[in-house]
Amino acid sequence: MKGYVLSVEKMIPVASEAIFDVLADATKHSLIDGSDMLQGANDGASQRLALGTTFGMGMKLFVRYSTVNKVVEFEENRRIAWQTGPQGAMGRFTAGRIWRYELEPVSGGTLVRESWDITPDHQRVLLKLGNIYSNKTRRDMERTLDRLNELMASDQAQEN
Repeated sequence: MKGYVLSVEKMIPVASEAIFDVLADATKHSLIDGSDMLQGANDGASQRLALGTTFGMGMKLFVRYSTVNKVVEFEENRRIAWQTGPQGAMGRFTAGRIWRYELEPVSGGTLVRESWDITPDHQRVLLKLGNIYSNKTRRDMERTLDRLNELMASDQAQEN
C-alpha cells in the first residue's frame, strides 16, 4: 500500500466500453465481488451510474448491513469511483473509503486498475495498522479482477 491507496491491475482482453458497462451497473457488482461480502444492490440501484449518483448495497461481514455509495469520479469508459460507508450514525465513524476503477486501452484489450483509497476514510489509521487487512483487501481485489475477466469472457462467448 502506497500511502493510503492500494491498487491491483489486470489486463482483460476486452474493449474498455464493455468492462465499463459492468462497472457502471451496480446490479452487476455482486457478480464480480472478490470479497464475497456484497449481497446485491438495494432497490433503486438499477439506473446506470453517473457522477453524483448514489446507490445502496446489501453487505455481509458476520452480520448483514447496508452501505450507501456516491459516485465521486466518472469518465465514460475510462474511470469510475464511488465513496462508500454505512447509513446512519455509523457513517460518521466508518465512512469515507473510495473504490476506483481505471481503464486503459492497450493492445489486445484493457488494463484494469482497481484501487482502494482510504485517504478520506475516518478509520484510515486503523485500517492501515498491520498487514492483515491490506493483504486480505489485496487478495479480494485480485479476485474481483479475475471474476471481472471471467464474466467478460463468458459474455463474449455468449455473443459468438
